[in-house]
Amino acid sequence: MSGLPFALIAAASDQTELLYIWDKATVEAKVIIALLLVFSIAAWFVMLSKILQMRRARKLNLYFGEEFTAQKTVLEMYDRKLQVEGCPLYAVYQAGCSQLDARLRGPDGDRARQNISLKNMEHIKRAIENVVAKESLKLESGLILLAIAVSGAPFMGLLGTVWGVMSTFAGIAQQGAATMAAMAPGVSAALVTTVAGLLVAIPSMFGYNWLVHNLRAFTVELDNFAQELVSKMETEFLAEE
Repeated sequence: MSGLPFALIAAASDQTELLYIWDKATVEAKVIIALLLVFSIAAWFVMLSKILQMRRARKLNLYFGEEFTAQKTVLEMYDRKLQVEGCPLYAVYQAGCSQLDARLRGPDGDRARQNISLKNMEHIKRAIENVVAKESLKLESGLILLAIAVSGAPFMGLLGTVWGVMSTFAGIAQQGAATMAAMAPGVSAALVTTVAGLLVAIPSMFGYNWLVHNLRAFTVELDNFAQELVSKMETEFLAEE
C-alpha cells in the first residue's frame, strides 16, 4: 500500500502533462489529433467486427464441412433445404447445387435428368467460381480502412509535428528569445501528434496483418471446397462422352 500514493501522484502528474500539452498545441495539431481519433475508432471498429465475422464464419464452415462430408449424395443437403446463413462454404454449395438442380430438371419442373453435359458442367464451374470470388471480397471488405490507417496515420502525425515545430520556431523568431523555456512547450505539443499517429498505426498494423493471414486461409479453404464440390458433381452427374 505504500506505493499507492506515489502511483496516484504519478497518474495525476501524467494527466496534468497531457492537458498542458493539449493546451499548448496549435489549432492545426488539435485538428489532426481529432482526425486521428476518428481513424482510431473506425480502425478498432473494423478490427473487432472482422474478427467476429471471421470467427463466426470459421465455426459455420466447420459445422457445414462435417455435414457435407457425411452426406451420401451431393444434393442431399440442398434437397433438405438446410440453411446456414453467413457460412461462406454454404454460399458456394448453394450456388453450385442450384445451378446443377436447374439443369437436371425437365420442362415440367421435375428432376427428370440423371446426367448433365460437359458444357453445362462448365457453366456450373463458372457460377461456383463467381461465388467464391464474391465471398472472398465480402470477407475482405473493410480492410482498406486498416491499410489507410497503417500507412496514413504516421504521416498525419508527422505533418502535425512539422507544422507545430515550424510554428514554434516562427514564434520564437518573432519574440527574439530562443530559450529552452520558450521552445519546450511548442515542441512537446508538436511531438504529441506523432505519438497519436503511431498509436493509431501500430494496432492497425497488427490487426491488418492478422486479418490478411486469416483471409488467405479462408480463400484457400473456399477454393479447395469449390474443387471438391465440382469433383463430386462430375462424378455423380457428368455424362460420359
